Amino acid sequence: MSKRAVTVIGLGPMGQAMVAAFLDQGHPVTVWNRTASKADALVARGATRAATVAEALAANELVVLSLTDYDAMYAILEPAADALAGRVLVNLSSDTPERARAGAAWAAEHGAQYLTGGVQVPPPLIGTPESSTFYSGPRAVFEAHQDTLRVLTGTDYRGEDPGLAALYYQLTMDLFWTTMTAFLHTVTVAAAHGISATDLAPYTTNVMTGMPYFIDFYSKRIAAGEHPGDVDKLAMGVASIEHVVHTSEAAGIDPSLPAAVAALFRQGVAAGHADDSFTSLVEVLRKPAA
Repeated sequence: MSKRAVTVIGLGPMGQAMVAAFLDQGHPVTVWNRTASKADALVARGATRAATVAEALAANELVVLSLTDYDAMYAILEPAADALAGRVLVNLSSDTPERARAGAAWAAEHGAQYLTGGVQVPPPLIGTPESSTFYSGPRAVFEAHQDTLRVLTGTDYRGEDPGLAALYYQLTMDLFWTTMTAFLHTVTVAAAHGISATDLAPYTTNVMTGMPYFIDFYSKRIAAGEHPGDVDKLAMGVASIEHVVHTSEAAGIDPSLPAAVAALFRQGVAAGHADDSFTSLVEVLRKPAA
């Protein structure tokens, strides 16, 4: 049985990995990129290089977009908008839920069907069993192309609203970037004391492997709107995070990251949550300072 042909627009590291995965599984692939030379290695492997965006769109019904954001999508596709009719756009570019909804409406105005996607893995993990991508948009469109999209990653369909995949993606990015920035701060403080990132790695990894327990434990309480101070108290959290700030300052390291956390904790105490769990900060976060 012949494999579905697909067009991929955008050949950054993610787009390159996606085209490679399609080719490895025997899918005919047409590619386009602003810098045409980025397609050279893929063409050598069997991909077809389109000379123009319109040609890339005309080549196949299924069109995967791997771009920086939605501004890039409009900049690339608007000049070729007449070629969008009858296409299925799968936009794996990052942006906000609101922009994803607007993008879906824009595509529909030009006669295209549209799926939003949020890839949850870096390029090296495209095509691996542990990978996954959020999708949202018309269920029938998703189901019609799910087998082809599974070549790239596992598929996690979130619903008909085209903004949902973007929302879930941004929620995971919120956690990822704040966590990894905290990791960078931690290893920088360690380095100031002569402890290398590799020396510290077993301990940072140990903290992270314990996180599922805390997330599961606290998620249930947050969902129930309960923040009892039986396990932790916010007032004690203030003292703890301030020790982190002081340790950073003593090492000559910028303390702004833990200091921002300490400021949020003190805001929670000022709001009357000193004896509640630190999870009571969700109530503070819902009412940001003016």
